[in-house]
Amino acid sequence: MLDYDLTRWGTPLRYAVETVGTVAFAASGILAGMRKRMDVFGISVLGFLAAFGGGTLRDILLDRRPFFWVAEEEMLWLVLAMCALSLMLWRGGRRAAISAKAIQVADALGLGLFAASGVQYALVAQMSPLVAVLMGVVTGVFGGVMRDIACNEMPTAFADHRPYAVLAFLGGWVYLAVQWLGGPAWAALIGATLVTTGLRLLALKLDWRLPGWRPG
Repeated sequence: MLDYDLTRWGTPLRYAVETVGTVAFAASGILAGMRKRMDVFGISVLGFLAAFGGGTLRDILLDRRPFFWVAEEEMLWLVLAMCALSLMLWRGGRRAAISAKAIQVADALGLGLFAASGVQYALVAQMSPLVAVLMGVVTGVFGGVMRDIACNEMPTAFADHRPYAVLAFLGGWVYLAVQWLGGPAWAALIGATLVTTGLRLLALKLDWRLPGWRPG
């Protein structure tokens, strides 16, 4: 039987995953708010929604308490500091154009890291492999969905036509495959993240498209 204890990651690796994933998604939300020319409150809300939305929904579905951002309050301070710093830079210097590509790169990194962590949290909760992979998709995707809805846009995960949620789903199975083969936890994490994030960046660069609905 595989050991799915989160301690297999090691404390430094676990914090690195959570921190980098939180920073990446928060950055995508902050940049989206700036691009929409929102005020300080709107930008901060988008940063928090993107950073914590998917993980919070995962914790609700897994009946996990306290929520991850309550148990690790430093994540809240980190995102708050990012919002404050970005606003000071935005107001104090020359305003550079915020491109959609900058948001997409940050989003792709957060997608890979949070999808992998979502799978592991579900396995710790003794969920089945399929449910664990779906929890990875929820964790990786729904922060961005909430961000896009708050921006009054159709969520990227639903209408981009370039692979997004399907890559988080694939990355989750990569995570399980590495553990089933007896690989260490860090290898499962890196493998899943590289597959999800790497393929998402390739999909953006090469404009890979999923088939869409074609009305008759």
